[in-house]
Amino acid sequence: MTSEYLKMVTCWKTYNESEAGGRVDGLLWYKDLGQHVYGEFSMAVIQANGVLEDQSQLESGSLSSSNSGPHGTFVGIYDGHGGPEASRFIVNNLFYNLKKFATEHHEISENVIQKAFSRTENDFLSVVKKQWLGKPEMASVGSCCLVGLICNGLLYIANVGDSRVVLGRAERASRKVSAIQLSMEHNANIESVRDELRSLHPRDSQIVVLKHKVWRVKGIIQVSRSIGDAYLKRAEFNREPLNSKFRVPEPFFKPILSADPSILVHKLYPEDQFLIFASDGLWEQLSNEEAVEIVQTYPRNGIARRLVKAALKEAAKKREMRYSDLKKIDRGVRRHFHDDISVTVVFLDPNLINQSFFCSCPFSIRGVDGINDHTHPS
Repeated sequence: MTSEYLKMVTCWKTYNESEAGGRVDGLLWYKDLGQHVYGEFSMAVIQANGVLEDQSQLESGSLSSSNSGPHGTFVGIYDGHGGPEASRFIVNNLFYNLKKFATEHHEISENVIQKAFSRTENDFLSVVKKQWLGKPEMASVGSCCLVGLICNGLLYIANVGDSRVVLGRAERASRKVSAIQLSMEHNANIESVRDELRSLHPRDSQIVVLKHKVWRVKGIIQVSRSIGDAYLKRAEFNREPLNSKFRVPEPFFKPILSADPSILVHKLYPEDQFLIFASDGLWEQLSNEEAVEIVQTYPRNGIARRLVKAALKEAAKKREMRYSDLKKIDRGVRRHFHDDISVTVVFLDPNLINQSFFCSCPFSIRGVDGINDHTHPS
């Protein structure tokens, strides 16, 4: 074990014990800089909806229930829709499920990740079923789910929905940092996604519908994969007492949406400098290249907050208003100008990325919905 690593663990332990939480400033939650086992990170969340529907987390340390199991860093971005229940359920259960299956299989693998997604989906649908008569609207709540796992020199990316992770990679021949999108998105506005839906539902001419210049699955929802959205997966929820505006008029005999994640395994190289994980609220305002340029140009401290600010400035510009005026708009009304935005920037230290080691001081942080307890706009 290197002296640099021992120094890093000592600093990390001090940080973990004294500065673990983030800060809240009106509708903004942020953690400007922290350490994970492979480097540093920065997180920020801005609320736009009346109730924050985004959730995010970073877990660093053991990735199994046994200390002898794999160690690494886990990042999650959960962009809810229809309500906050699905994203909150994921942030409370997905990592736990991952650790359970990693313990059983003694490894991190595509199979383990797939099982963790499936268990989380099935458990949430069980909650929907239990609350069906008293709270039928739970059947219309869902969430995108983007996960990154760094372990043993490998990066695993798993995604359902349209959140996105972009890699910043240094070019050997120059100082330029390229933007490489690693996640596959499941949004009906992407032609390949529409083609996939049509091939899965060849007898349904209305499986994707162009509505107000936006492609939607069954004319209802943009994403083709999610956790939740029970009313589009199980016919038993496509009926009363669920509100008729959510119900599909014709019966269906197989799930319309899927919870199967697209999984990518990427070997990390010294040129791989950082990863930007974000909900689509960021990517609606910034391109991959613009986001990478910001991270590369400015100091690490507060970089996630800087990305959020850049997105809000772009949102204000599109509406021909001043950024200072946008900041005065409170949650709920703010959703007319931009979506909830969650950003986690993970920096990668090439001296640590390929090391296998035991870490006795695990670290956990969440971009929590405590923002909802504050009334002053950011």
